[in-house]
Amino acid sequence: MVARFLTNRSNAPGFSLPPGPPPLPFLGNARDINVNYPWLTYTEWSTTYGDLIYTRVFNQDIVVINSERVARALLDKRSHNYSTRPPSLVPINQFFGLGFSSVFMPYNDLWRLHRRLFHQAFRADAAPNFRPIQMRKSHQLLINLLATPQDFSAHLQTLSTSIIMSIMYDYEIAPCDDPLVAIVERALDLAVKEIRPEVTAVLTALPFLQRLPTWFPGATFKQKALLSRKYATEWVDAPFQDVKARVAAGTAAPSMVSDALRKLEGKEDFLIETAIKESSASGYAAASETTCSTLAVFVLAMVLHPHVQERAHAEIEAVVGLDRLPDWDDRPSLPYIDAIIRETLRWHPVVPLGIPHATVDDDVYDGYFIPKGASLVLLSILRAMSRNPDVYPNPSEFKPERFLSANGELTDDTSSFTFGFGRRVCVGRHVADASLWAAIASMLAVFMFSKPKDAEGREVEFEPKWSAGVTTHPEPFPCDVVPRSTNMNAEKLAELISRST
Repeated sequence: MVARFLTNRSNAPGFSLPPGPPPLPFLGNARDINVNYPWLTYTEWSTTYGDLIYTRVFNQDIVVINSERVARALLDKRSHNYSTRPPSLVPINQFFGLGFSSVFMPYNDLWRLHRRLFHQAFRADAAPNFRPIQMRKSHQLLINLLATPQDFSAHLQTLSTSIIMSIMYDYEIAPCDDPLVAIVERALDLAVKEIRPEVTAVLTALPFLQRLPTWFPGATFKQKALLSRKYATEWVDAPFQDVKARVAAGTAAPSMVSDALRKLEGKEDFLIETAIKESSASGYAAASETTCSTLAVFVLAMVLHPHVQERAHAEIEAVVGLDRLPDWDDRPSLPYIDAIIRETLRWHPVVPLGIPHATVDDDVYDGYFIPKGASLVLLSILRAMSRNPDVYPNPSEFKPERFLSANGELTDDTSSFTFGFGRRVCVGRHVADASLWAAIASMLAVFMFSKPKDAEGREVEFEPKWSAGVTTHPEPFPCDVVPRSTNMNAEKLAELISRST
C-alpha cells in the first residue's frame, strides 16, 4: 500500500516515507497508540524509528517530529509550507463549535487578521504594559493562598483567568462563581478533553458517526459536541458584548478588545468586529489553560524537590530581603528563579503534542518524502524534545541548574520550543513569561510547598498522575502550603504587599 502510494507521487521519485511502525489494513496504527497519552507512544517509537516517523490512524497520515532540530528545520525554516492546519480539523472543529478558534484556523487571510490583532496587543514591546496587572493579581494570589491554602489549585486558576480577562476585556472577575468565567470555563473544559488528534482521526475516517442520534449507544461524543457548540457560542459572545457596551458608554478602560473597537468607531465593519470577538476568545482560552497548568506543574515540582525551593528561598533573601516582595527590577538578579521557570516548561510541557501542522505542498527532508494531502498531520512532540537525554541529561529529574552556566548566569536555552515554531509560534509568549515570573517569584518569597504528613509525622507519598487532552496538567495531589515566616498573617502580608507597590 505504501509503495503504491509513493508511485503515484510523480514529483517524489526515489524517496520513501519516513520510517514507522507497520500499519494494519484500515485501522493503520490506531490500536498501537495510547489514546489518553499519545505522546508516550510517539516518544517510545522515537527510540526505534528516529526523529521523523510516519504513522497512520485510519486514513489519516501522521508525520511525527521527535526533535527540536527537525522541528526548526521544517516549521521555522520552511514555514511557508508548514504553517497551516490539517483540513480535516475544520469540520471537526465546527462539529464541536470551535471553528472560530485562531489556534485551529487554517493559514489564510482570516488567520492573518487574527494574528495582527494579537500582535498589536501582545508584541514584545507592548508586553510590559501588562506588568502592573500581573503583579497585582500575583499579590492577590498570595492573599488567597494564605486564607485557604488547601484550595491552591483553584487559586492558580483564578490567577490565570483574572490576568487574561483583564488584558483581553478589562474585566475584574469575582472572587468566586463569576458568571462570565463560568461560561468560558465549562466550554474550555469540554473542548480540551474532546479535541484530540485521535478523536479527529476517528471522526474523519468515519464521518457518519457525526450523524448518529444522541441516544445511540456509544454516541456520548455527540452529546458532548452539542453541549460544546452551545457553550462555545456563549464563550465567544458574552465577554465581548460586555466590553462593547462599556465602550459605547465611554466607561471601558484599555484592553485588547476595547482598544481594537475604538479603532472602528464611526465605521461598521462586521468582518473586523467578528475577528476581534473571535480572536479575543481564542487568546483567553490559550492563555488561561496553559498558564494555570504550568503553575500547577511548578507547585508539583516544588513538592517533589524541596531542595530546589531552599535554593530559591536563599536567592530571594539575598537579593530582595524579607521586608518586601520581588518586583520587576529584581528579575535580572534572580537567575535561579528564571531557571526554575525554564525547567518547569521543559520538565512537563502542558501542550505535549503541540497543535497539528500540515503541509501545503509535497516536501522532501533528509531523504524522506513528506506528502501534501488533506489528511497529513505534523505533530511537534514537545515532550520528546524536552526529554532528549543528549540535550538534557537525566531528563526526568527537575534540575533548574541545567539552565545556568558555571558562573551562575542564565544560558541561552530558554525552553522556547514549548511556545511552538515558525509562523504559528505563540504570540502571547512574552506576556505568558511575565505572568509566570510574577506568580512564581511571589509564591516562593512567601510560601513553602511540601508533602503533607500523616498522624505519625511521616510524609504522605504519592505518584503524580496527569490529565488527558490537548493540554495536560497534574491531577489533584496532596500539598501543604505554609508561610515561610512563622508569624505571617493577613496583616503582615498586606504590609509586605504595600511596601512592594
